Amino acid sequence: MAPKTRQPAQSTASASSTSAPARSNKSSGSLDAQDIVQSVWSNYLKKTPQRVKLLDSFMAFLVVVGALQFLYCLIVGNFPFNAFLSGFSATVGQFVLTASLRIQTNPENKADFESISHERAFADFVLGSLLLHFFCINFIN
Repeated sequence: MAPKTRQPAQSTASASSTSAPARSNKSSGSLDAQDIVQSVWSNYLKKTPQRVKLLDSFMAFLVVVGALQFLYCLIVGNFPFNAFLSGFSATVGQFVLTASLRIQTNPENKADFESISHERAFADFVLGSLLLHFFCINFIN
């Protein structure tokens, strides 16, 4: 007897549709990808702690700010080049510091960072952010 494979749960709308195989037409590939994205998103919303979601949203904000700075530099120009470098490096540096904080405070990584408390990780984040912005402001001239 062949081993049973685990089938993903289907919604009532997709279960009531045709019983043809999923690979019968070309658009089913995009539906499979859409189902994967939806399941990843729903698992993220269900299983990710609120603190980690907040850090993720801040990191997304930093990506948008960095992209806008780079786009502005391409369209308008980079006359005070030190200002562009300072602002862009501030967003990249803050992203790296936030990613480090996210890794250290994520409950799934608790075994890897047993000796570091959440308060210590946040204090390191704040100190690193202050140093980063101090150097960026001094670099502007």
